Amino acid sequence: MKSGSLAVARLVAVRHLRLPFRKPSQLIQPLMFFMIVATLFPLTLTPELSRLRDAAPGVLWVGALLSSLLALEYLYRDDAVDGTLEQFALSGQSLTWMLFAKTCTHWLLTGLPLALFAPLAAMLLGVPARAMGGLLAALALGGFAMSLVGAISAGLTLGARRGGVLLSLLTIPLTVPILIFGADATQRAIVGDPIAPPMYLLGAIAVLGVTLAPLAAAAAVRIGLE
Repeated sequence: MKSGSLAVARLVAVRHLRLPFRKPSQLIQPLMFFMIVATLFPLTLTPELSRLRDAAPGVLWVGALLSSLLALEYLYRDDAVDGTLEQFALSGQSLTWMLFAKTCTHWLLTGLPLALFAPLAAMLLGVPARAMGGLLAALALGGFAMSLVGAISAGLTLGARRGGVLLSLLTIPLTVPILIFGADATQRAIVGDPIAPPMYLLGAIAVLGVTLAPLAAAAAVRIGLE
């Protein structure tokens, strides 16, 4: 990788870390939705901690996925509207690295905060304190993998009508392995079993995503801009 591409990617990351703070609703909405799901779901079950604890992995991971989708819709949309994406594509710099930087900022502003809020939501579902570390680690790693997968879907739906619906239809099936291994890691953390096996699989998905997702996202964005 050329040093120029790294410098440009860093500038893109810094820019997109600052922009969302001008629209705080884009940062708050995913967190509020996540907490609402975690708060309302126990109302549909009996208040037995054992039943809430059994349902916790699925509730937390599905809530995290749906919450991240709220922010994923804005990943390329605003830049496409104001022409920034076209400038990226015509700049002569690596579009792959610039989009990878945008994806990393999406995770820092959405996936990481969701992981940090997860222990609070888990407490409402009866998850024991000893499981919080494993839960946070699994959601942080799985959230990064979901951001990489979502970047491809966001590129494919760029410029499409009702892109938000299409984005969800494309992203959710692709994230099924992440949900399975993430929920398994969470369940293991709750019962006190080692979480290494599913974490290794989540890590493998993340590594594969880092390798392929930026290239696929760049190709999808170029097609969307044509």
